Amino acid sequence: MLTEEEEKMLENEATRDCMKIVVALAKVFDAEKLVKISSAHISGVSYDNIGDEGLDWLRTIKGKVAVRTTLNPAGMDLDRWEEMGIGEDFYRKQMEIIEIFKNLGVEITLTCTPYYILEPKFGEHLAWAESSAVVYANSIIGARTNRESGISALASAITGRTPYYGLHVKENRAPTVVVKASGDLSVVGYKAGLELPGEIPYFLFDRRVSLDELKLLSASLAATGNIAMFHAEGITPEWRDFEKPSETIEIEGKIEKGCEAQLIAIGCPHCSKEELEEILRLLGGRRVKRELWIFTSRKIAEKSGEIIRKIEELGAKVFKDTCMVVSPATERFECVMVNSGKALEYLPKKRGIEVAFGNLKSCIEAAVN
Repeated sequence: MLTEEEEKMLENEATRDCMKIVVALAKVFDAEKLVKISSAHISGVSYDNIGDEGLDWLRTIKGKVAVRTTLNPAGMDLDRWEEMGIGEDFYRKQMEIIEIFKNLGVEITLTCTPYYILEPKFGEHLAWAESSAVVYANSIIGARTNRESGISALASAITGRTPYYGLHVKENRAPTVVVKASGDLSVVGYKAGLELPGEIPYFLFDRRVSLDELKLLSASLAATGNIAMFHAEGITPEWRDFEKPSETIEIEGKIEKGCEAQLIAIGCPHCSKEELEEILRLLGGRRVKRELWIFTSRKIAEKSGEIIRKIEELGAKVFKDTCMVVSPATERFECVMVNSGKALEYLPKKRGIEVAFGNLKSCIEAAVN
């Protein structure tokens, strides 16, 4: 199964342990070979997620990444951690985690939207571990990646290889059920994941949809249904490549979920420049009356300095490097309002807090009223 170059990685001290992980996964999933990847994206970055045991394991990793590798959000904004209510001990351990990745050659992107940075091409093999980004890459870009763990993505980053199975194989990417979708796509994804776990939906939308809506759909599908790919008629690059499924269901993107929110949190996945512009437009010069936290990546923040300045002048906070799901900062609030199906699923389970849901416009209106 292994090439001569790959056999040598098992003998090289710098790559041996990671190559063993990749080979073990290949055996578990009965992969016929390993394939070279063009990029990796690593999850399990927040100290709140991995704890001391994960930090101890990271300290044992040797070598350097062999391909361009990006990093998921941390548990805090690296510059404004105190403002978020993060303690000194958490800060120090989080920074040690980041320093380890930096020494391995990983780009300290700290975002769940690596496709804004890496821009993979159609058909490229990846090893990505952020679930929402996996769906986006497979579906909207047409790249190929399975849903990796943080450990397997790191092993692939150092070896430059991943096992050839699952969604790396063309025939495994066929749709399994048609979904006629209407309304809020984040809610559609949330419901579709619950109804169709592990499936590959083929979506028919009742209107023209934006990339940001598809991003929210991707995140919700992954959160509730462990779904790693979808097709959308007339939109995604592989929708014509397979026979259309015979089974059809309808899902309306509407949900009633409410509580009295002390915090409105937007940016799961991280906001694009266009979403920041839309938030500023929706604010319409009005000051916020409740906590409004907006999350984006450093890269997008660098491109959107003037927009962010205007948003923050109205009393909102725009944080980088983290989000409401991976940071413990949200735990001091009893109820958080979100526009993300992923956050709707994870905040109660991971943070033990109540969640209200609304679209972006509703969230902004709640913040200013």
